Parts: sequence; C-alpha cells; structure tokens
Amino acid sequence: MGGDDFHKGVKESTRKLDGRGLKVLIVHTRWNSEIVDPLVHGTKASLERYGVLPQNVTVRDVPGAYELPAAALRLIRRSQQQSTNLVSNIVDDLMTTAGELTASVKGSVDSGSIGADIKSGPFDAVVCIGVLIKGSTMHFEYIAEAVSQGIMRVGLDTGVPTVFGVLTCLSDDQAMERAGIGRGEKKGHNHGLDWGAAAVEMALLDL
Repeated sequence: MGGDDFHKGVKESTRKLDGRGLKVLIVHTRWNSEIVDPLVHGTKASLERYGVLPQNVTVRDVPGAYELPAAALRLIRRSQQQSTNLVSNIVDDLMTTAGELTASVKGSVDSGSIGADIKSGPFDAVVCIGVLIKGSTMHFEYIAEAVSQGIMRVGLDTGVPTVFGVLTCLSDDQAMERAGIGRGEKKGHNHGLDWGAAAVEMALLDL
C-alpha cells in the first residue's frame, strides 16, 4: 500500500451505536476557548448523531486542562451518589405508598411527556476537552503529562468511560486544524466528532 492510500483516523465501528438511553458529561476548558468551543460543538453534534438526547448531555467548564481530571472525577462521583440516593428514596416510597406510586408511574408513562426521556442516573461516559499548545518553557510537558495520567485515572477509578479529548499541539495552526478551523484551504478535521462517537461506543461496550 502506497503512502497516498493511507487515511489517518479511526475506522467507524461496525456495531450499531444507539445512545438514546445514555447520559454523557462534557468537561471542557476555557483556556484556548476559540479552539475548544468548536471541539465541544463537534462532540455534541456527534453525540446527537448517535442518538444521545440533548437533555441528557451535561456540559461544564473549568479554567484550564490541569483542572479537567479533578472536575470530571467530582462530577462523576456526585452523579453516582445522587443516583444511589434516588434509588434509596424510591425503595422507601415503594414500601410506604406502593399503590400511589404505581398509579403515578402509570400516568407518567401513559402521558408520553418529554420528562420520560430525561435520564436521572449516573453518567455513562465523560469527554474531557482542552487544548495545550507548546510554548518556550517546560510548562507544556508537565501539564500534558499530568493531564494525560489524570484523565486515565478518572476512567480506571470510577469505571466510567472517560474520553481523552485534549489536543497536545506544537503550534496554533496544528490545534486549529484539529478543531476543523484551519487557516488554510484545508480546514482540517474536528476531532470532537471522533470523541463523541468514542463516548457512545465505550458506554455501550458489552464484553
């Protein structure tokens, strides 16, 4: 195969990805927002393409990339705790007012309201988005390493698929091309589209 035949990027999954029942968190930086914002938009568009409902996508921002892992971990754990509390409350209600609860649930299902589409459980996947651009000091190397390790730990420690959406670029042009807003004729590719697809695929992963 010649060099001209190679197309860089991820091959689309052969599985049918249906994200209608998923709840996804996006945590992004405000640092380099002109590049981050298109990446967030691309991620949300990708999630929608795979069926994730807009009301089930939560977006939060932090100052910079170094804060991404801590924020993601805190928000994941909070959603898991809220889900546990919700289940506990429902069990208590069932034991005391089973008849009323059954009638209420039936009415909600029959009404077909949009509220039925809102998922109240914990997050099924998280996408951490930021942009690091190398400068004239070692700051870039230290932050890139810390953020990479931190985001990996979030996924391993919580069991929630955590997508690494942090660009680590050597120049402004590289970053802009990877956000699909390049300065030249070729605008590049918005990697947020890939991150949204990865979040859905990993959330639905069933070994």
